Amino acid sequence: MSQWKGKLAGLVAAGLLAVLPLSAVPAFAEPPAVPEDIYQWVQSTARQNYYFNKQQMCYEIRADGTVDEHVLIVPTLRTYDDVQIQDVISKRRWKLEDLTGYDALAGAAEYLKIDLAAQTVTITEHDDLDGDWGVIREEKEPVVVELAELSEKDVDACFYRAIIEYAQKHAAELRARTEQKAAEAASEEKGKG
Repeated sequence: MSQWKGKLAGLVAAGLLAVLPLSAVPAFAEPPAVPEDIYQWVQSTARQNYYFNKQQMCYEIRADGTVDEHVLIVPTLRTYDDVQIQDVISKRRWKLEDLTGYDALAGAAEYLKIDLAAQTVTITEHDDLDGDWGVIREEKEPVVVELAELSEKDVDACFYRAIIEYAQKHAAELRARTEQKAAEAASEEKGKG
């Protein structure tokens, strides 16, 4: 009888071990598809994928309507895995912040102003996004990052450097796009006046 109990206990233990890994490992949701004709993938970490919008990237337009080639305006996108999503939600919960819509969190959009001369990146807006790329929450408090203060291996530093390198290789395209935007803005101003 004791031999039977020992075999039964062994089978139960083996069964539990076979089931435990399945229940202990979280299921990862696929991030929403990112259109490759609009967004340039730069890198992926264990928890996020980093992209920038190569169709909207341009130089800054000064108040007088001229183009400032020392300042880049860049919309960016990050998609999250389930662990990052839970981390964002946990931090918001811990800070007692509103969680409305966060059950559908899929990533974030940030709007960068990269001053090449000053070597700074200003995050002018941060939007948390759902799986349909709708905005859950926007944060418009600017955050300034000094590029010199980031280490060479810093994930954000690598991302910013890749954007700057892309801009250098596509300078003529960016200038033409920016001049077109400046012309459109001037035309709209004339129409109002």
